[in-house]
Amino acid sequence: MKFEDLLLEIGGFGRFQILILFILCFPRINLPMHFLLHNFLAATPSHHCAIPHQEAFVNLTMEQVLLISIPREPDGTFRSCEMFSEPQFHLLLNSSLQPENKSIIQHCQHGWVYDHSQFTSTISTQWDLVCEQRGLNQATATFFFIGVTMGAVVFGYLSDRFGRKSMLLLSLVCSVIFGMLSAASVSYSMLAITRTLTGVALSGVSLIILPLGMEWVDIQHRTFSGILTSIFWSVGNMLLAMVAYLVREWHWLLVAVTGPCLLSIVCLWWVPESARWLIANGQVKRAHRHLLRCARMNGRKDFTISPELFPSFHLSQALRRMATDKKPGESYSYMSLFRTPVLRKISLCSGAVWFGVAFSYYGMSMNLTGFGLNMYLSQFVFGIIEIPAKMIVYVLVNRVGRRQSQAWALILTGLCIGANIIIPKPFTSLRSVVAIMGKAFSEAAFTTVYLYTSELYPTVLRQNGMGYTSFIARLGGALAPLVFLLDEVWRSLPEVTYCGVAVCCGSVAFLLPETLNVRLPEGIEDIE
Repeated sequence: MKFEDLLLEIGGFGRFQILILFILCFPRINLPMHFLLHNFLAATPSHHCAIPHQEAFVNLTMEQVLLISIPREPDGTFRSCEMFSEPQFHLLLNSSLQPENKSIIQHCQHGWVYDHSQFTSTISTQWDLVCEQRGLNQATATFFFIGVTMGAVVFGYLSDRFGRKSMLLLSLVCSVIFGMLSAASVSYSMLAITRTLTGVALSGVSLIILPLGMEWVDIQHRTFSGILTSIFWSVGNMLLAMVAYLVREWHWLLVAVTGPCLLSIVCLWWVPESARWLIANGQVKRAHRHLLRCARMNGRKDFTISPELFPSFHLSQALRRMATDKKPGESYSYMSLFRTPVLRKISLCSGAVWFGVAFSYYGMSMNLTGFGLNMYLSQFVFGIIEIPAKMIVYVLVNRVGRRQSQAWALILTGLCIGANIIIPKPFTSLRSVVAIMGKAFSEAAFTTVYLYTSELYPTVLRQNGMGYTSFIARLGGALAPLVFLLDEVWRSLPEVTYCGVAVCCGSVAFLLPETLNVRLPEGIEDIE
């Protein structure tokens, strides 16, 4: 007897499952508000070198002071990171005669002046993370994703060992604590540490939500539940744009995006532990209690095991029989993902796909100003375009299958990124359209990979598998913001890198098995 047979008896998609999915959507909304927060937390406004006051400047306007103190770019704008060692008063007579002597140009000596018209303060303006310190600014996102990477390993193992719900609660509580500590940071070092720890905590939320919901849902509604949960990521995307637009001070912005975790903690009271996990770990009585509650909520009050499914057994006896599928004392670890040939191939290929999905997704999501739109509008549009993308995914994964959908979504993401390398910068409308299409394909790839991976691994290893793939994905997420620094080597090198990785990793997806209309595997023998 399989767990799906029990779900058919108690109702595989009724009020009980809808309540669980609805509650789990709250923490899902909160995830992108932290994962994409770097766009606004570390935004770098226009800036130039601070010019110390001199007596000779008394009768000059601010524009004239800048003209004689700061060299210009070829397009006429003032340079952000350089100044003249001495005022060039002759430029007042002819500003077009920019000095050719490089020896009179030096790096900023007295700090920077920032344009505060868009942001009251960001971590860039707080600690002058510009010019030579620009790498530290980008590294803030990398530190966060390093934390997410570590959290994927920790919570993947712990949720398989101690249960989905308890670890989800722990990760939410830690998210609130470290999120608030980040908001109270008094130094860059403190912010880097607390954002890393926030990433560790939020990784548990990201990792557990989808499997916890899907393990209560029957085969027919598995795709729907995965897509529904994913849609609320897009809602969080749009909410981030609105919250960031209203809160322009980075301390309070961190408070605003962390606070909703408290609501998720309260709502988690009504979410039961996964009955699949309880049975797989021999906790039959708790599973029995949750299954009876599910049956009552779904209108199956007279529920018993039907004789055709499992003759001569009551419910509790049937659960014990299912629980014996896991040998006494048998334990699983991340090494179990590579011990058998089929599982090894799945793990290697899915790891490559996850890396490509995350690397290209965050590469696009963290380049809000590169497509000719206002950054708040870009964030909102990037969020709203994900919803129709998910709807299309819902149709495609059920018609053409998970494998084809996964591969082509990621390949087309790379091709859209590559197209924007070729399209000239003045064609802002066309670049914006291609970027939005690329973002839609990228989100389609991300939505599919969550659903696909949770179906590839057996119950006894599902969270270990999700933890491993999430670890690989967060490596991609951690590297994505650093790739922007390659524009100093060649302006288009970041886009070329994102494009190449997406196309290559998308091609690897063709090597994975199809899982459309296939029962969720319970043990390793079901995979092999």
